[in-house]
Amino acid sequence: MNAPHSAPAPAPAAASGPARRAPVPRALRGCLHLLVALLLALTAVRALTDASSTRADSWLVVLAAATTGGLYALGPLAGSRGGSAAAILWWPAAVTAAWLVLLACAQDGVWMAFPLFFLQLHLLAPRYALPAVAATTAAAVAGFGWHTHTLSVGTVVGPVLGAAVAVAFVFGYRALHHESEQRQRLIEELTATRGELAAAERAAGVSAERERLAREIHDTLAQGLSSIQLLLRAAERALPADPGAAAGHVQHARVTAVQNLTEARRFVHELSPPDLEGSSLTAALERLCVRADATGEPAVGFSTSGTPLPLATAAEAAVLRIAQSALGNALRHADARQVRMTLSWMPDPDRPEVVLDVVDDGRGFLPDALPRPGTSPDGGGFGVAAMRARARASGGDLVVESAPGAGTAVAATLPALGTRPTTPGRAPGGEGPGGQGSGDQTSGSQVSGSQVSGAPASGDRGPAEQQGAHRAGRGQRRRAEQARRVRRERREPQEGETSDG
Repeated sequence: MNAPHSAPAPAPAAASGPARRAPVPRALRGCLHLLVALLLALTAVRALTDASSTRADSWLVVLAAATTGGLYALGPLAGSRGGSAAAILWWPAAVTAAWLVLLACAQDGVWMAFPLFFLQLHLLAPRYALPAVAATTAAAVAGFGWHTHTLSVGTVVGPVLGAAVAVAFVFGYRALHHESEQRQRLIEELTATRGELAAAERAAGVSAERERLAREIHDTLAQGLSSIQLLLRAAERALPADPGAAAGHVQHARVTAVQNLTEARRFVHELSPPDLEGSSLTAALERLCVRADATGEPAVGFSTSGTPLPLATAAEAAVLRIAQSALGNALRHADARQVRMTLSWMPDPDRPEVVLDVVDDGRGFLPDALPRPGTSPDGGGFGVAAMRARARASGGDLVVESAPGAGTAVAATLPALGTRPTTPGRAPGGEGPGGQGSGDQTSGSQVSGSQVSGAPASGDRGPAEQQGAHRAGRGQRRRAEQARRVRRERREPQEGETSDG
């Protein structure tokens, strides 16, 4: 039987072309070759030892058996030497013709019908193989009946049963091979899909890391370089009249450069911000305001409110980065006389929070008119988006209130430790995507528990629902009060306020 490695792959099946053959294991091919050799040898030996046959008839049978065996042996030989598809198709036809001569010479030639079934079923397309098997079966029955001069049930059943076994075996093997190929393709597709999924996850991770590094660089190195520029500009202005003050500005610029270098080194090791190392968040923010106030203009003040609450390291880093970015924006763009930073701790039993407010009396702007990050010619527009992303990544939110000529107020609210987790990107308290900004910017009035989310009056609800509504209303009132305080600090004159910076 032709093996895949011993015959070239056939061309696409034409009207008379071969079928797409399933590869046959070498052991099965060897068994078929051995069966053909044994049957032909047995036929020749029986012809030579048959006393009822003449010597000429016996040698005629031997010659027919040798011819059939020789033609059968040419098939694998032609396939191993790259025989054409046409030659492979003519091979079973030639072997079948030689077998018919052998069957005409000897009754024992009927035995060769069984291996011929496998040969035809393997090499021919099903629409040609089945008729060929049927014709071979009929020839075997007719030849055996011609030699015995009778046609019994056994004479018919033997070849028919052999043909049925061969057909069932070959088609069953093809079905198993087809199923195996399908499974192999499925495994390959799953492997490719897993590879694509892994590549997509890597790409998403790279994108997220790039965004994170962009925020880090914007909130640290960019802000530090901006401070250095302001300090050197102040030193340049003070140099003719007050060299001592100019030297002080230069010294502050040098300190800021050293701190920026430390920040850059920290990026490599992915550690917490160096300003927080060995000190509290309050102290880090106070130092930030002191350094900014050293530039001379605007005046920068810092104050705290409430008892400090424990914060996660990521939340502390987020507050510090937001403070750096908001303060840097005020120093560069606001053209303000005063900037006020306030850190407020709100020890609510249900949701303790920390609120960072950065308010200036500068020229203000329209928050809705900010350019999208990366679309501004000067590279601006990234700061507010980065601050809001930082706040939401820690479970909080950020609100920016401003108007032309009315200054700017930035309020960031982050949960303290012990707070029930919220979905990132939503404002604390579940007020919706706009969070405290959407609710507080539109109304400063207090909202009672029965007014939250259109809930029914407390008298129509059970104790658990009343308690939940009371908590939601209290969170709403607290945020409304915070928004009013931020707006009031922005509008009130700040010259008389006490500054720790």
